[in-house]
Amino acid sequence: MDLENIPGIIEAMLFVAGEPVPIADISNALLLTRIEVEAAVDALSERYTSEKSGLRAVRHGDSVQLTTKAAAAPYIEKLLQPVKRQNLSQSVMETLSIIAYRQPVTRGDIEAIRGVKSDYSIQMLLNRGLIREDGQRDTLGHPTLFVTTDAFLQHFELESLGDLPKPQLPEQEI
Repeated sequence: MDLENIPGIIEAMLFVAGEPVPIADISNALLLTRIEVEAAVDALSERYTSEKSGLRAVRHGDSVQLTTKAAAAPYIEKLLQPVKRQNLSQSVMETLSIIAYRQPVTRGDIEAIRGVKSDYSIQMLLNRGLIREDGQRDTLGHPTLFVTTDAFLQHFELESLGDLPKPQLPEQEI
């Protein structure tokens, strides 16, 4: 392997990984010593510094990660707006379905239907802007009511809640 190509190979590895990669893992993959890998990472960092690149190689302890420079952040945010559809876990989808079909609904209502705590799922949905708080139920404790948002409609490409599929209930045995 030509040592001049090592920084580019490491750059490709970091690009594909997308998260911090231990220097030891890079060393093992390339069959190089830690010192050789660190020198190549330093060369990569210098290249990003000397060029007008939007990237940088950042060390996190014994790991290294390919990231964007802070100056590019406003343009990246603009490009990624609106936020692209993101996959939701099954538990988050169950919680979202209950809210969509029964809104306004409380955390207690959701947990009674699911039979498990739903704190994490509700927080994920709030963070992603798919649901919002909509006042409080006028009962003991005044629990918070949750409803879906316009972002929910956009995420599922719906014009209105009326476009939700009709729930299929299991047939009753006689």
